[in-house]
Amino acid sequence: MIEQMDNMPAGTLGFVAHGKVTADDYASVVIPDVEAAFQVNASLRVLYVIAADFAGFEPGATWDDARIGFRHFLGWDRVALVCDVPWLRNLVRATGFLIPARFRMFRLAELDQARAWICEGLAG
Repeated sequence: MIEQMDNMPAGTLGFVAHGKVTADDYASVVIPDVEAAFQVNASLRVLYVIAADFAGFEPGATWDDARIGFRHFLGWDRVALVCDVPWLRNLVRATGFLIPARFRMFRLAELDQARAWICEGLAG
């Protein structure tokens, strides 16, 4: 399941992944939120938190994640991944160069720092 984070400033989105993340999570939460945000912002910052209860991605969810990233390839300003899952951190380290944005990875204990980095320099 993916939930949108509350109280994110304009030009940013925040998502938290819990349990098993499905393609339906992307179709019903992530994709509509991202598309709506790009309607009013030329670039976007995203805070993506992998919660402690995360149980993995279904294959369709992985595809939807890549597809939304490529659809707005040059529109990403900053992306922060907050995650303690070893295999996911290793995967992101190995493929992070593909992310067309300023990218940083944080641990769950560093969520406040990740949020501050995503919001850094934004008005309001």
